[in-house]
Amino acid sequence: MGGGLTVTRTLQLELKRSIELSFHDIRRDFTHKIVFGLDFLVASDILRTIVAPSQEEILFLGATVSIRTVMGYFLTKEATEFDSSRKEVG
Repeated sequence: MGGGLTVTRTLQLELKRSIELSFHDIRRDFTHKIVFGLDFLVASDILRTIVAPSQEEILFLGATVSIRTVMGYFLTKEATEFDSSRKEVG
């Protein structure tokens, strides 16, 4: 019940806020949310591997964390470059 209410309120706030924002602002905000989600996925994979640490699991974790870290780095870099270019223009 509480989770559904939270999702509903969050959607209402996001929809109300998105009317006032440009496409680029929405894209930057979405990029930050993706990076935040990737951080949680990395933490989840690490915790799962701690529970059952076989060699195969550790190798899979290393590959997964590497890919997600690279994705997060480039998404953050893109958002930062976009923010700095907006400050120069605006």
